[in-house]
Amino acid sequence: MLSGANQAVILAIHKKIVTIKNIASNTIQAHSARRYDLDWLRVIAFVILIFFHVGMFFNSWGWHIKNNEISHVIELPMRFTSMWRMALLFMISGAGVYFALENRSPKSFLSERFIRIFIPLLFGMFVIVPPQIFFERLTQGEAYSYGAFYKTVFQFHAYPHGNFSWHHLWYLVDIFFYSLLSLPLFLFIKKRPQMTANWARFFSNPFVLIFVPVIWHFIGEEFLSDKFPNTNNLIHDWNNHFHSLTLFICGFILCTQTAFWETIVKYRKLTLSIWIVITIILYSAYWLSDREVAAWEPVFYSIIKTTNAWCILLSFLGYAYVYLQFTNRFLKYANEAVYPFYILHQTVIVCLAYPIIHSALPIGVKFGYLSIATFLICLVLYHFMIRRFNILRFLFGLKPIKTKAEKVTQELEIPISLKS
Repeated sequence: MLSGANQAVILAIHKKIVTIKNIASNTIQAHSARRYDLDWLRVIAFVILIFFHVGMFFNSWGWHIKNNEISHVIELPMRFTSMWRMALLFMISGAGVYFALENRSPKSFLSERFIRIFIPLLFGMFVIVPPQIFFERLTQGEAYSYGAFYKTVFQFHAYPHGNFSWHHLWYLVDIFFYSLLSLPLFLFIKKRPQMTANWARFFSNPFVLIFVPVIWHFIGEEFLSDKFPNTNNLIHDWNNHFHSLTLFICGFILCTQTAFWETIVKYRKLTLSIWIVITIILYSAYWLSDREVAAWEPVFYSIIKTTNAWCILLSFLGYAYVYLQFTNRFLKYANEAVYPFYILHQTVIVCLAYPIIHSALPIGVKFGYLSIATFLICLVLYHFMIRRFNILRFLFGLKPIKTKAEKVTQELEIPISLKS
């Protein structure tokens, strides 16, 4: 017969073993199947980004070229999407790093990051971006040919004073350097499932899940936003880096335990309700109102806007996890196409928009034309050229075309594309 003390020890050991098994099972489940929900969100976010940049031609915010008539109405939906569209992409990119490291050594991971992010960035800076700057210079009174302009790119004077820039490809710059800087941290986290399981339990409380990240981002915004306004400058964009790097790391951590996703799914209706209410407040009290703002309101505005953005992200992730766990032919095609679309789209928009700057066509007609034409041109370039030739696939960050023999021996696909 075992004594009471011995029985207690055995029960404690048994509970510890069960806990370890649950953590291991939770961790394995977190990366055992392809996350089609994140694929869908990634495609949707990039599609919204194209419409957003078409809208930049018409609104009152600073952009490279502007229509002869400005619309404040078009800014209303753009205010909403600007709160979360890039934040969502940074979270998905962090998730992509998690799954990429499941199948690669750190050295292999860094090599692939260089090939699939840094090479397209360089190609974009020397080939894709310059036409945008050229047409902007024409609107500023320059009269040179494209050939004469292009020579100035190699003076390597940074935009806006010079003609060398990454423009909309700043996202590639950020995720490339975030990947390099965060790799030691990510490797540390991956080796400690017990630690991430503890984090998952901590964030299982809805109050903690919502308000701890909100407080973190609010504090960062209060200390950094005035000193470091958003410029997409790698060296001086510290406010943007604070938020984006946090979201990038957050996306990685979420994929370490299925318990994180179970919590997000459990409270998706709550987070949905919160952001719907706050969005109504934002539109009625601030975005559609001409009233005088009280001295205390900037702080309140920052808090509710941050809360809104975070709840939008949580609800999108939660509902996608429940309803978008499937694939089809469109997703398989779009999941690869979206990267070349992203690289091309803003240059296509600017090239199409410049000739109609002074056109008398209504804004709605111009917006429709630019949106449809941009999608069609990007589709044609991708479908008939980029996807068919390995040299173009290399320049646009896509994997090379596999031979039939390689397809037969191909292992299970990576859960989230490294392009994220």
